[in-house]
Amino acid sequence: MKIGILTGGGDCAGLNAVIRAVVKRSEEYGWEVLGIRYGWRGLMDSDVVKLSFKDVANIHRIGGTILKTSRTNPFKHAGAPEKILENVKRLGLDAIIAVGGDDTLGVAAKLFKMGLNVVGVPKTMDNDISATDYTFGFDSAVNEAMHALDNLMTTGESHDRVMVAEVMGRHAGWVAAYAGIASGAHLTLVPEEPFDLDEVISFIKKRYERGERSTLIVVAEGAVMKNVSSTFVKEGKVDEFGHIKLGGIGQFLAEEIERRTGYEVRSVVLGHTIRGGSPTAFDRVLSSRFGLAAVELVKERKFGFMVALKGTSITYVSLDDAVSKMKSLDQETYNALKALSY
Repeated sequence: MKIGILTGGGDCAGLNAVIRAVVKRSEEYGWEVLGIRYGWRGLMDSDVVKLSFKDVANIHRIGGTILKTSRTNPFKHAGAPEKILENVKRLGLDAIIAVGGDDTLGVAAKLFKMGLNVVGVPKTMDNDISATDYTFGFDSAVNEAMHALDNLMTTGESHDRVMVAEVMGRHAGWVAAYAGIASGAHLTLVPEEPFDLDEVISFIKKRYERGERSTLIVVAEGAVMKNVSSTFVKEGKVDEFGHIKLGGIGQFLAEEIERRTGYEVRSVVLGHTIRGGSPTAFDRVLSSRFGLAAVELVKERKFGFMVALKGTSITYVSLDDAVSKMKSLDQETYNALKALSY
C-alpha cells in the first residue's frame, strides 16, 4: 500500500503532528507514505517527497507544515481534476489523506465522486467545521491570542488607553470569543452578532465615568455593524475559493472611538501571529489522534469520509456532511461572552 498526504489552505499549529502520526501508523502496516507538497497543487504538479518516521519523528512540536501549503483550487484550472487522478495513478498511490478546512475538504469531496480514494482530516484555527466538535489549530490560536491580549490589557491599564485588538475570524467568532473570555477582555465583537457603534461608544464612556480608564476590545475581522451588510475588506482581490482578504475593522473602531470620546486609543492586528507557533498539548494530542484514525479509515477502505471529534471520541462522517455547513458560534458561548462583558 502506498498513500499520499497533503495539507491545504491556511496553516495552523498541529499539521505536523498529523503528518507524524500518519507516517508512524503507516510504517507499522508496512506502507509507503509520500508527502504531497503545497496541497492540491502538489498533485497537479506531482511535487512529492517520500516520508519515513525517521524524517518526521520530532516535527509534532513545530508549527506550520513541513509539506508547505497553498490555497489552490483544482476546479479553477482547466483539466486539473483529471490531471490529479492521472498523477495519483502514475505515482501508484492507493489513497490520499487530505488535511484541511472546508475548502480543501470540499475539493476532496468532489474528487471522491470522480473516483479518488480520499480520507479527510479537519483543520482550521477558526473551529468552524460543523461535523467535528473541535478542529486542531483552534486551541493553539486561542492561547496565542490570549497571551497577546493579556499584554495589551496591562499596557492599556498603564496608560489609561482603549486597546482594540483585531483577530482572525471571517464568518465565525470562535477565536475572538474564547480569547476574549480567557483574557477577560471588556468587550468582544463577533461576526454572528452585528454590533451598534453607538452602543460601543456608550459602553466605553460608562466605564470611564465609573473610573475604569482603560478598556480592552476584541473584534473578529469579519464582525459587521448593524444596518451595514458589508465587512471591512483589506484587498479587493479574491483567492481561488472566492475569499476576499478581510481587515481594517480594528483600525476603524479605534479611530471612531478616539474621535467620538477624545480618549487615547491604540489598535493592534494580531493576525498571523496567532496561527503560527508551537501547538498546545491539546492540539498535539488531537492532531495525532486524527492522523492515526485517518490511516485506519484507509485500511478499512472507508473512503469519502472525514475523521471527527465527538465528545472525547474520534469518529468519522462523510465529506459531504463535513462541508455542508459552517459551524457558527453557539448561543451558549455567545451568552457567556455577553455576561462576562464589564
